[in-house]
Amino acid sequence: MLDTHASTTPLVQMSDIHKHFGGIHAVEGVSVDLYPGEVVGVLGHNGAGKSCLMRMLAGAMLPTGGEIFVNGQRADLKTPQDAKRYGIETIYQTLALANHLDAAANLFLGRELKTRFGNLDETRMHAETKDALRQLNPNFKNLKDPVARLSGGQRQVIAIARAIYFQAKVLIMDEPTAALGPSETAMVADLTLRLKDEGIGIFLISHDMHDVFDLCDRVMVMNKGRNVGTFRIGDVDKDDILSLIIKGALPDGWVPRGRTS
Repeated sequence: MLDTHASTTPLVQMSDIHKHFGGIHAVEGVSVDLYPGEVVGVLGHNGAGKSCLMRMLAGAMLPTGGEIFVNGQRADLKTPQDAKRYGIETIYQTLALANHLDAAANLFLGRELKTRFGNLDETRMHAETKDALRQLNPNFKNLKDPVARLSGGQRQVIAIARAIYFQAKVLIMDEPTAALGPSETAMVADLTLRLKDEGIGIFLISHDMHDVFDLCDRVMVMNKGRNVGTFRIGDVDKDDILSLIIKGALPDGWVPRGRTS
């Protein structure tokens, strides 16, 4: 197989990652990498270990064993702040937005801009937020409404804008289209492809096979804490993925789908 990444350093390389909770092995010897401008799907049943693996990359959980490299350098990701310093941002399924705050307060939550006198620079934060959101969605309105009043798609745009504003190089997207309608799902898919075109590497956790086959370059499937297969998306079909998710193995007699021999 020709390795199109042979001369490129991965944005992220997770090597032989383990996570044990007492006698429970939530993640067992998993390795995966991610390259600039690539979307890698991370799939598996609930409890398969995929979210646990991504939390370790996000600095929200410490691995029991293994190493994580960012741009070829070993990274010590003990906290989410450590991950952010490496350009790793996460968009959780819950979006981690403060419902009672507006878009600007959420975009800068924990990283507020200050005036030279040390006060919150609300004028600049609103101006920066307006620019960031309009770049992603020119029709974005309701900038000063509490985000609890916004649609799921608008909330997702705020979460994505927050990551991009702070110059994310690696984006972990956890079920980004869950609970969205068709038009908002299409908008988030379009944003994902635009981020990919800008060279951002994306780990996409999803149960939606349409998302996976429309957006991903490669897919990794986890089963019972292990990586049971990483494939280029053109080499597998939905039945192959389901077999890996359910059985932890490809169908009998499997051959790569995109090849004649």
